[in-house]
Amino acid sequence: MSALEPKLQSIYELVLQRNPGETEFHQAVREVLDSLGPVMAKHAAYTDARVIERICEPERQIIFRVPWVDDNGRIEIHRGFRVEFNSALGPYKGGLRFHPSVYLGIVKFLGFEQIFKNALTGLPIGGGKGGSDFDPKGRSDGEVMRFCQSFMTELYRHIGEYTDVPAGDVGVGGREIGYLFGQYKRITNRYESGVLTGKGVGWGGSLVRTEATGYGTVYFVDEMLRTRGGSLDGKRVLVSGSGNVAIYAIEKVHELGGTVVACSDSGGYVVEEKGIDVELLKEVKEVRRGRMTDYADARGSGANHVAGGRIWEVPCDVALPSATQNEIEEADARRLVDHGCVAVAEGANMPTTPAATQIFAEAGVLFGPGKAANAGGVATSALEMQQNASRDSWTFDYTQDRLAEIMKGIHERCAATADEYDVPGNYVVGANAAAFVQVADAMLALGVV
Repeated sequence: MSALEPKLQSIYELVLQRNPGETEFHQAVREVLDSLGPVMAKHAAYTDARVIERICEPERQIIFRVPWVDDNGRIEIHRGFRVEFNSALGPYKGGLRFHPSVYLGIVKFLGFEQIFKNALTGLPIGGGKGGSDFDPKGRSDGEVMRFCQSFMTELYRHIGEYTDVPAGDVGVGGREIGYLFGQYKRITNRYESGVLTGKGVGWGGSLVRTEATGYGTVYFVDEMLRTRGGSLDGKRVLVSGSGNVAIYAIEKVHELGGTVVACSDSGGYVVEEKGIDVELLKEVKEVRRGRMTDYADARGSGANHVAGGRIWEVPCDVALPSATQNEIEEADARRLVDHGCVAVAEGANMPTTPAATQIFAEAGVLFGPGKAANAGGVATSALEMQQNASRDSWTFDYTQDRLAEIMKGIHERCAATADEYDVPGNYVVGANAAAFVQVADAMLALGVV
């Protein structure tokens, strides 16, 4: 990373001082500040109004106890979070993550990223995030239900379709959203379907929402490749992870003519030269809630499972990190470059370390940051909110076309902004600058609030 300008450096030091120990949040803030020197030089009003300092401070941070009873009658106690970061553009919007790693710094990093991601969609939504250190993995449906009901018993008082609209994230899928919405409806005595997104299609959900993040990431990387006269057709692709985002990224890559030869989970990765079988992967991960070892066993000799390995060891043309933060480290980036990788798009939130990002930039690898490349999920959540508000329901094809249009617009906006600041092809600067300016202008218009 290059040195920050003195003014931005002082802001960053203030963030470090006010938020000790929150390393992921520090990283997310620094990544944005790295892009803002030319923006601040062009817009003196942002400095005078201390817009950056205000953006870096959440409007509201909520931490609460979540007690519940497991199947053995034992009382469990977890911690719940909701960080309502910025509402300059609309109600707070962002997912809930249930995972043992969740703590305030993770939630703040995710919420901070969400501000800019949501702004890039062009839709009227602010940024927020939440979750708990509860792990649904290995829990019975009854245990998950009781946890979700306890979690919503506190959260309900802070959310609403015009206030804060949570969705799913890691560990929070359709099952969890259903239990959360049921408890919200029970407590409030209102069928306020716009209060949560990611709902089942039969009770207020949107078609394509399940597929949206993965599809959107693939649309974005395909647009990047087209700037160099290429496309995904014929490309050899790696997709890390094997959850919702990864599954539907693989599906869309195959639709566009590429071949995903490897995907992964925390236990290792599977290489399949003929291409990952998406339908089997869906069955193993979504129906059986199994592991990649189960997938490899089901596929037989054509699939090679590498226990404990790093998927980035596999040669590819395109890499789509879609698992978790900081999964591509410096050595991984060097290996990808050495193997001829020409494009990377982040399907997860901040899966590439700063050092790895720098290596991609120096090598001329097309790089789509998560706040742009994986904005398809929240974009389709906003489309779900539109349908809820109008009591309407759209077809799969219509919603998918809207998603593709939004992702193309995000790409064009990032590319045009990078050109404006004399860094053509730098999607990191383009995304950060474009989103920041939109949020900052709204904040100036609203006064000191």
